[in-house]
Parts: sequence; structure tokens; C-alpha cells
Amino acid sequence: MQAFYKHHPATVWQISKTNQRPDWVQEAFNQNHLMWLDDRLRIVMAGLYSPMIPSLQNEKADIFHDHGVMFGITSIGYLGDYLDVTNHRVVTKEQFSKHYQIHAPGTWT
Repeated sequence: MQAFYKHHPATVWQISKTNQRPDWVQEAFNQNHLMWLDDRLRIVMAGLYSPMIPSLQNEKADIFHDHGVMFGITSIGYLGDYLDVTNHRVVTKEQFSKHYQIHAPGTWT
């Protein structure tokens, strides 16, 4: 899903066991960067980087992404929360409604 956070584009996914998974989410599950722990989602944030995430392809690598280094920085997300992969954060549904604006694909204006 495409959204804006603080007037900047963000790629987000609502954490769910049943909704459609974008390619980057499926790839993250395949590489064990996302893993279900009952109804909680373990997220290895350091593993979510370009080229897996198209919106990050033009970003300069930082310490967590340089040379594929994995520091094991993890977060936990709950069903209904949102994973903002662009900003490497998990937000509740309430925070998402308050701070993000949803845009249909192709409307990044």
C-alpha cells in the first residue's frame, strides 16, 4: 500500500495473516525477515532494504544496510498494525489513521 508520512511517500503493509501480500512482504517472509509468532509478527528491520523494497532503491545505504550486514534489530507487530518499511517502523491502526494519508497506486503527487 502506498501512503504519505510527513509529506513523504511511504510503502506500508497492514499486518494480517489473510490479506494480500505485496512482493516485498512475501520476499521478507521467504528470507525469514518476517516470521509469525502466534498472532504477533517478528520483524527483522535490518533485513528490509533495497532492492527488496522498490521505494528504497534510490536511498543511500546506511550502517544497517551496508555490505548486507545484519544486526538482528527486531520489532514486534500485531494483527492490524502497519509496517512502514520506508521509515522502518511499526505503527498501530490509530497512529496510522492519525499520521498517514493513503494514496491509490500511481498517485504519488
